[in-house]
Amino acid sequence: MLVNCAAYQHGKKLADISFPEIGQYKNRPNCFVWVALKDIEPGELETLQEEFDLHELAVEDAHHGHQRPKMDEYGQSLFVVLQIVEPAGEELRAGEVAIFVGPGYVITVRRDSQHGFADVRSRSELEPELLQHGPAYVLYALMDAVVDRYFPVLDGLTEEIDQVEERIFSGQSTREHIEALYGLKRKLMVLDRATGPLLEVAGKLHGGRVPPICSGLDEYFRDVYDHLLRLKQTIDSLRDMVTTGITVNLSLIGLQETEITKRLAAYAALAAVPTMIAGVYGMNFEHIPELKWAYGYPFSLTLMVGIDLALVVMFKRAKWL
Repeated sequence: MLVNCAAYQHGKKLADISFPEIGQYKNRPNCFVWVALKDIEPGELETLQEEFDLHELAVEDAHHGHQRPKMDEYGQSLFVVLQIVEPAGEELRAGEVAIFVGPGYVITVRRDSQHGFADVRSRSELEPELLQHGPAYVLYALMDAVVDRYFPVLDGLTEEIDQVEERIFSGQSTREHIEALYGLKRKLMVLDRATGPLLEVAGKLHGGRVPPICSGLDEYFRDVYDHLLRLKQTIDSLRDMVTTGITVNLSLIGLQETEITKRLAAYAALAAVPTMIAGVYGMNFEHIPELKWAYGYPFSLTLMVGIDLALVVMFKRAKWL
C-alpha cells in the first residue's frame, strides 16, 4: 500500500506525485523521490525496481521480511533493514522497515508496525538546509527516529523491573515473580536483537570506509551510533539486574522453605515429648515405677507441659518459632 510519494529538490518539497510521475523527477539535478510503502501488495515493489534499478536480492529480502537489522551495499545504492519495537499488550512486537537508498531515491517498505514515519517526513521538510543533503540524510533521519523509539520501550522495561523487585522484597517470593522476570528477560532479548546488529550498521556509516552516498554525514551517523551504544549498555545492565533478581528470588524462596522446615521440626519436637512420656507410662508391664503412685497422673502431665515450655523457650531463642 502506498503511504506517501513526494519529490524534493534542493531540500524543498516540489510535489506529491504518483508512480507514473516518478520518471519526470528522478533525473533532475539535486532532486530525489521519497516513496513510503506499507505492507506491500504484489507488483508495487516491482514497479519501483524497474524505475530505480533496485537489486533483485534486496527486493527479495524486502518481500520476504523478517530480516535481522543489516546494511547491504549494491554499487552506489544501499539496502538497510531496521527493526521497529513496539508494545503489544504485555509483550513487545518487532516490526521492520526496509530502506532502499540510492542516487535520486529513498524507498521505505514498512511491515508489522502501526507507527509510521509521517513525523520524520514533516520534520525533515521543515529543515531544508539538512534535507538538501539528499537521500543519505533521509536514511539518517529514519535511523534516528527508530533508535529514539527504543528509549521509551527501555524506560518501560526499567520501570517493570523496579516494580517486580519491590514485590520480591515486600512480601512472599512466589513463582509469579520468577515468571515476570523471565518475561522481562524475553522482552530485553527482543530489544537486544533490534539494537545489537544495528550497532554494526551505524558503525559502517561513520567510521572506516563510508559508502559514497553517505559521505559528508559522518557526524550524524556517529550520533546514532552513540545512542545505540548507550542503549546496548543499558540493556546489558537490565539483563544483569533480571538475572540477579531471579537468583535473589530463588534464594528467598529457599530461605522461606528453610524457615518452614524449622518451624515444622519445632512443632514435631513439641508433640514428640508428650507422646514419648505417654508411651512410657502406657506400657503394659506389671512392675512400672509410679504405677500405683497417687500423684503419678498430675506428675506426668506436669512433666509433659514443663518440657514443652522449656522447648518453646529454647526454640524462640533460636528463632525457630
